[in-house]
Amino acid sequence: MKKRKKSISLQALKRVGPPLMSQGTSRKLDRLQAVGYYRTMNKKEAKAITGGLSAPGKMPEGSYNLPANMCQTGAKLRLIPDTPCFGCYAFNGRYNFPNVKDALSRRLESLQHPQWIEAMAVLIKGKKFFRWHDSGDLQSVQHLKNIFEVCNRTPDTQHWLPTQERKFLPLSQDSIPKNLIIRLSNAKNDTKPGNAWDHWSTVVTTPRAGHVCPAPEQGNECGSCRACWSKDVYEVQYKIH
Repeated sequence: MKKRKKSISLQALKRVGPPLMSQGTSRKLDRLQAVGYYRTMNKKEAKAITGGLSAPGKMPEGSYNLPANMCQTGAKLRLIPDTPCFGCYAFNGRYNFPNVKDALSRRLESLQHPQWIEAMAVLIKGKKFFRWHDSGDLQSVQHLKNIFEVCNRTPDTQHWLPTQERKFLPLSQDSIPKNLIIRLSNAKNDTKPGNAWDHWSTVVTTPRAGHVCPAPEQGNECGSCRACWSKDVYEVQYKIH
């Protein structure tokens, strides 16, 4: 006589929520959640999974930073004068505080969590503008794909991702979510962007014609400027400091 398999009621699923799971199982449970099979993750749980968002004073609505010493291209450029990574700010000041270092490490480890995408979407939902990586950078192609999915789940948020990691970018920009702008950082200061990408940022000694970041003239804050998030702005120039 065959044993009957135990079933879990919908009420039980709603009560206990999703367990830690593989990526494949996570996708299945995402579909279940979409039709109300279990409760939505709350912000406290999302923060525990992701390590929480960062709150740099310059940004309008927060960011998500990672350890700068884990930048792959940036680690090389940091040793080369006249590059945007030389003398990187993310190795100085508050970034050296033990609690900040611990937070950076937790966020880096969290990238492997099967519920990272869902948790990030929970924390970002409701924000109008969001910056990825006020320190640190992309770690892999999969990391970028996961960010794409977070953007897809937060359609009312405009996302900005600056990066030096050309090797992780898609061959076609058509795959990038409409609410995400990826700004490729010029690897050399005082140079003009090429045609390999649609949106750029450049560190300059003397600004030329075009949009120049106004933050240094307004208390090192974005203020009302949202040029970095705007697809109408081809290049943002940052004055060297």
